[in-house]
Amino acid sequence: MKVNWNYIKLMFLLLLLLGVYAFSGVRHQSKKIVKTKVEFLGEDNLFITQQMVNKLLIQNLGSLTNVPKDALVLNKVEKVLEANKMVKSAQVYLTVNGELISKIVQRKPLGRIQGNSNFYLDDEGKRMPLSSNHSARVPIITGKITDSSLQNCFAFLNFINSDDFLKKNIIGIHIADENDFQLKLRLEDYVVNIGGVENLKAKFNNYKAFYSKAIKDKALGSYKAVSLEYNNQVVCTKI
Repeated sequence: MKVNWNYIKLMFLLLLLLGVYAFSGVRHQSKKIVKTKVEFLGEDNLFITQQMVNKLLIQNLGSLTNVPKDALVLNKVEKVLEANKMVKSAQVYLTVNGELISKIVQRKPLGRIQGNSNFYLDDEGKRMPLSSNHSARVPIITGKITDSSLQNCFAFLNFINSDDFLKKNIIGIHIADENDFQLKLRLEDYVVNIGGVENLKAKFNNYKAFYSKAIKDKALGSYKAVSLEYNNQVVCTKI
């Protein structure tokens, strides 16, 4: 009987490859974590630092260096990180070199509430604690702080952040009632009354037209209040 050496060679090669693959897999699983690394994604507002992240992991999981890679549950590490009130989301993975990489997205504040209790309102409309590590440059919100008024305020903050002119100029929001807002501007002394958060685009288009004309007329310093509450009107009160 004629021996098919090509077939035997092929089988031998397959067995060799399987052996090498299994051996490398065992070696990979037996490796230990040699280093941890934290990367912050998005903006550079460090409400939580790398040192704080490392401390958080040690407090909850102990030291992760020299831990066998196959003994670490990555999902558990992510949940520990996301439990921190400054963290919006976390993704954790291991490299072939034994590095534990944590990629963290921090929460983004839109406004800072100042009253009986102080906190941020973030980009999901949720309350966010202040940080001793970093202070965000966002509008200060005062007045009647309730869950309902904050919902309306959140809608208004989103509108402000979508408009470069408003984002640059509005530094304070006073909630006179649940749906009645007054604005403090960066450079002007007058108060802007906008009423409720409906028809904001039309209201501020009118305001921008008024503002442009008032600058040309050098009249901005003569007003103590500007109202956008009425349909298609800008009503001004002089000093």
